[in-house]
Amino acid sequence: MITDSKLAKEIIAKRVAKELKDGQLVNLGIGLPTLVASYVPEEMKITFQSENGMVGMGPKARLDEEDTDLVNAGGQCVTVLPEGSFFDSSMSFALIRGGHVDVTVLGALEVDEEGNLANWIVPGKMVPGMGGAMDLAIGAKLVIIAMQHTGKGKPKILKKCRLPLTAKSQVNLIVTELCVIEVTTKGLLLKEIHKDTTIEEIKSVTEADLIISDDIKIMDV
Repeated sequence: MITDSKLAKEIIAKRVAKELKDGQLVNLGIGLPTLVASYVPEEMKITFQSENGMVGMGPKARLDEEDTDLVNAGGQCVTVLPEGSFFDSSMSFALIRGGHVDVTVLGALEVDEEGNLANWIVPGKMVPGMGGAMDLAIGAKLVIIAMQHTGKGKPKILKKCRLPLTAKSQVNLIVTELCVIEVTTKGLLLKEIHKDTTIEEIKSVTEADLIISDDIKIMDV
């Protein structure tokens, strides 16, 4: 089990970055998903979109280059590439709802065997708002969940989500610090595992049933 949270997030972000392809328009959700931009090879042409009205977003800004007027959807100071552009929310969500986003990378509170996603609210707790997660989960061509495998020691990959859903049956891929899981019509297919874990350990911290791939691989991170 990987207990270092910072290391776990780094593993996840590195592995998700390997799913991206040249020429794609990619949206990164707030929190852990924003780390993915730092692990995309310089020679690869990926255009990052931020739902608050930016295309051509660069990596997170260093302390000496922070501009408080240049932030991503999570309020973090970021950079912008020379070809970047800015626009209002109506244009930003037209891109998302119009099916123009190739990949969205989102965090999650829960995911289940049917590819259902819960990531916007815990009943009874204050939240800043649902943001664009519902639109992104429905509008993007590929939905990747980037999250730590458990939360406070409890499984986050469930037989059935218990929290209010963000989207139903929209998740395509789940990447955690322990493994890579594909959501298929037959269930959750375990495709890759981290070198420092085992299939048995992954099963012990996963409530959902897992189909073990005949060609299971070690995560490339």
